[in-house]
Amino acid sequence: MIGIAGGELPAQARELLRHPAVGGVVLFTRNFKNTQQLHDLTQSIHAVREPPLLVAVDQEGGRVQRFREGFTPLPAASWFGRLYDLDPDQARQSAHRAGWVMAAELRACGVDLSFAPVLDLDGGVSHVIGSRALHREPAAVARLGHAWMRGMRQAGMAAVGKHFPGHGSVEADSHVALPCDDRSLAEIARRDLVPFQRLAASGLPGVMAAHLVVPDVDDRPAGFSPRWIGDILRRRVGFLGAVFSDDLGMRGAETAGTMFDRVDACLGAGCDVALVCDPAEAEALLGEASGDRWLDPTSALRLVRMHGRPAPGWPELRADGAYQTAVCELTEGVPGFGAPG
Repeated sequence: MIGIAGGELPAQARELLRHPAVGGVVLFTRNFKNTQQLHDLTQSIHAVREPPLLVAVDQEGGRVQRFREGFTPLPAASWFGRLYDLDPDQARQSAHRAGWVMAAELRACGVDLSFAPVLDLDGGVSHVIGSRALHREPAAVARLGHAWMRGMRQAGMAAVGKHFPGHGSVEADSHVALPCDDRSLAEIARRDLVPFQRLAASGLPGVMAAHLVVPDVDDRPAGFSPRWIGDILRRRVGFLGAVFSDDLGMRGAETAGTMFDRVDACLGAGCDVALVCDPAEAEALLGEASGDRWLDPTSALRLVRMHGRPAPGWPELRADGAYQTAVCELTEGVPGFGAPG
């Protein structure tokens, strides 16, 4: 899955997307101007090949929301956690509505999936996670994350829980460093793996693997580790869906070597999708890759369920009373608790 430059799809980009190794496109703010332009772009991407390529984005809310104009400003995940401490049932209902609104708006523009919900625990030390975490306690994150996933499913979108096996208890940011978690596997399993395990039992379609090392398990980052992906995520957690790497251009992925080596390593470890978000790096990589090098029939089957299902367009969505109520709650708050902040 690769990044592209700009808000349109010129002939050179179309040709790149026809490479057999490309399975999808991940979009960023650089690709967005307004909802109509985004709809046209996703239509162009989907028209390149058959079956169509996946189109993905990070639209989790709070400070990580790539598309702003015309989209509901979603609260940071921590808002739902604070609400959970006061009223767990209301918090789950609000998280369900947030997942639904997020997914419904993206589906109205033709985006297949958002990398959400965040299932990291708030360990109080990670600045890159921080308010992106739903709560500090595993059971609360699992309940809120499950509600978010159900909301996405209702809107026709598959959920991707992240960042396995949990990024919230390490201080370093994998965008600029390689985090190391010195806890034992037993401690991580007792807390951080719980949300992934519970959502996997409820049919979580996708998981994103983190660039972090746990020496008690493997000296390789989780996204490059057959033990983490094959033994722990697949067998112990019981996850059956698609595994996405985090962006392979991050500093936390550099220990795996060149970009070509990184793709080889993460797919060899059990990931189904390797994310190369920088357009120039993606173009250079595909120039090196043979047509069938990274093709895997099993991964292709897992990715079938990641495609968005038919959904209402913007006019129908905006006229929906349930949508209007949900947007009002997410922007103005709930009675007795106040507005998101």
